[in-house]
Amino acid sequence: MTFFRKALVSVGLGALAVAPLAAHADTTTLLNASYDVSRELYKEINPAFSAHWKKAQGADVTVNQSHGPSTKQALAVASGLDADVVTLNQPTDLDHLAEKGVIAADWKSKFPHDAAPYTSTSVFLVRKGNPKDIRDWNDLTKPGISVVIPNPKTSGNGRYTYLAAWGYALETLKGDDKAREFVGNLIANVPILDGGGRGATTSFTQRDVGDALVTFENEAKLVAAEFGDKFDIVYPSLSIEAAPPVAVVEKVTANRGTAALAKAYLDYLFGDEAQAIIAKHNFRPRSETVLAANVEKFPPIKTFKLEQHFESWAKAQADHFNDGGIYDQIVEAQAKSN
Repeated sequence: MTFFRKALVSVGLGALAVAPLAAHADTTTLLNASYDVSRELYKEINPAFSAHWKKAQGADVTVNQSHGPSTKQALAVASGLDADVVTLNQPTDLDHLAEKGVIAADWKSKFPHDAAPYTSTSVFLVRKGNPKDIRDWNDLTKPGISVVIPNPKTSGNGRYTYLAAWGYALETLKGDDKAREFVGNLIANVPILDGGGRGATTSFTQRDVGDALVTFENEAKLVAAEFGDKFDIVYPSLSIEAAPPVAVVEKVTANRGTAALAKAYLDYLFGDEAQAIIAKHNFRPRSETVLAANVEKFPPIKTFKLEQHFESWAKAQADHFNDGGIYDQIVEAQAKSN
């Protein structure tokens, strides 16, 4: 059974997964609340960490997972989901948790690379042979092209897509007005907005919706590996660097007595053993040694950091994705014109 056909773990099920393990007094558990397309990564990371911890400390630990759209995960943790750690896909989700007093205000300084153990970027997945000749962002705005992306209001994946397209327009067309028109044309070509990245992948690969799926590089490679005869990956001329951050949920770990273990789990992500697993799952590792060993796996692509065009994640969120922001204005204008 392929990973797309397996039952997906919901936020609620992720929380409930801890309960059966409570009977094993000698086994400590952690819960990692993560985003949609990191499922396969942590499925391999978690037992590797358990083995590492057993060897180093002589103690048993089981790490359970909860997955969903990144922002929904952050909201769930803020509302009481007892996750010991969060591994989400954009800083604003962690900033929200910091504002709620759930994680440390200075979470970025707790781990290397602003607490992001790897990077990714937004690429295109197209039907085999690329029948619509989709090569760059401008092709996604053409009449008659159908594009699948997750909802930018609920999904970090969707926000990265939106911001990547906006940044491309700024660099090629110049000016916010041109960028707004460009992104509006792209959004107009989106027939449905799935809540998260995995839902968008399912719509494209199994429901045959759309001519192109915009998603993270690792997700595109995962699909291409499973359905090699059906899809191709297209690298646009410019994209955005995605650096998914991590944090210890201090409000939870203080109550559960798992603070040191949770930190050790996240520290492990930055070591070469975990970095090799990260590269195996098509995320771009931070370790120069591991990256050098996988250089052929990650084609060079020109990327920009969000701060280059949007000042900060907080400003991008406020300007574009908060209620009544530019994204809502674009969608409302299109609804009125239809």
